[in-house]
Amino acid sequence: MSKSIRRLVLLALFTTMALTIFVIEAQIPLPISIPGIKLGLANVITLIVLAKFRTRDALTVLLLRILLGSFFAGQVTTLIYSLFGGLLCFGGMTILCRILKRKHLWFVSVIGAILHNIGQTIAAILVMGTTQVLVYLPFLTIAGCITGLFTGFVAMEVVKHWPTAVAFSLDSKKESHIIEKK
Repeated sequence: MSKSIRRLVLLALFTTMALTIFVIEAQIPLPISIPGIKLGLANVITLIVLAKFRTRDALTVLLLRILLGSFFAGQVTTLIYSLFGGLLCFGGMTILCRILKRKHLWFVSVIGAILHNIGQTIAAILVMGTTQVLVYLPFLTIAGCITGLFTGFVAMEVVKHWPTAVAFSLDSKKESHIIEKK
């Protein structure tokens, strides 16, 4: 199987995982009724792909998850909020991953969650034409710190225990091969 086909298959699997998590998470009722607060569990997949593969692979998974998630969850009207938040979050996480060399994914995740909430707030200001939505930002920031910490630690554990026998390595700095355990 060619490397490009393996890449496509693996990215499709990551996208499917992120999308599944996103759709399930949308069904989980939260005890807090502040608009924009969510667990952000699908970000675990984005962090894993960002840490283990190329930046553009992670961006592809994120964009597909946002587009398909908005469609499947029946929330196409919230697409602009997800795009603003997701892209700002992704930009910040990408920069931090390069600076921190992927060692502190928990911190990258917290900053990403905060940036996601800032992006959503900017989108709300633009869509609603009012700055009154800024009143939610402190609550969103606190929630982002808590949920970002959780998703960051989950992603760190997955990356830390990433199997060395993964046959579909997409790291552009390493040649893709199978390492068999004996």
